Amino acid sequence: MDGLLLINKDKNMTSRDVVNIVSKKLNTKKIGHTGTLDPLATGVLVLAVNKALKIVEDIISLDKEYIAEVILGIKTDTLDVTGNVIEEKKVPNILEEDLREVLNSFIGEYKMQVPIYSAVKVNGKKLYEYAREGKEVKLPIKNVFIYDIELLELSDNKFKFKCRVSKGTYIRSLIRDVCERLNTIGVMSSLIRTKQGKFNIENALKLDEINENTKPIKLTEALDLPKVEVDDYLLNKIKNGSKLQDRYNYDKLMFTYNGELIAIYIKDPNNEGKIKPKKVLV
Repeated sequence: MDGLLLINKDKNMTSRDVVNIVSKKLNTKKIGHTGTLDPLATGVLVLAVNKALKIVEDIISLDKEYIAEVILGIKTDTLDVTGNVIEEKKVPNILEEDLREVLNSFIGEYKMQVPIYSAVKVNGKKLYEYAREGKEVKLPIKNVFIYDIELLELSDNKFKFKCRVSKGTYIRSLIRDVCERLNTIGVMSSLIRTKQGKFNIENALKLDEINENTKPIKLTEALDLPKVEVDDYLLNKIKNGSKLQDRYNYDKLMFTYNGELIAIYIKDPNNEGKIKPKKVLV
């Protein structure tokens, strides 16, 4: 089996748990996920199986859509309800129009401080390891992008919103910063990833629906790239990782043989008129 599996992850499971379960079901160790979901989070988790592992980077880079719920008035060390409460505060009266204005102010490029309970590495060590050891560390700032954000509900000390964001965006951090602009504190109480790239939660399978007969998403269907079918002559050149004449005028494209993905090529920045392999799958 080569391709992608679209899983609707349940709560209280790590992304690694899902990989391990599916690995046993399919009897293969060549499987990985394309973007971590915290145990608290549910929804779309895209798994790459066998040859699909070579295009994980392209799948991780896709935009993601989430629906998040927030509880106001408390702050935890993990920025969500699973953590230890480190501060409590009376919540001011928040008007719906003010909340919408604050949410909209985050649209565009956004300098986000990475949460300490994350797997991002600083000096070769994961941030959550510093946290568990009680050691102080300067948290990295990442440039991410908020494409759109929409308030769905506001009631009492809770609100719910939907957002579409670039890769690497921590919704917990976004919630922390939204609350700061509201002059209050808050934590994420639930998170659903509803979309990753063109992969929707409506098409995702539960773990108990996965078996050896499950049909994966073909690699040619997974990537939104121009597609060129090649003959035997080009197949051999691609197998050898050769650079090719750029007759296609695309920044990035996929080559197929008998309808199957065999390589992804990109423009060669050091050699005008040439394209070079980014990934070769044969």
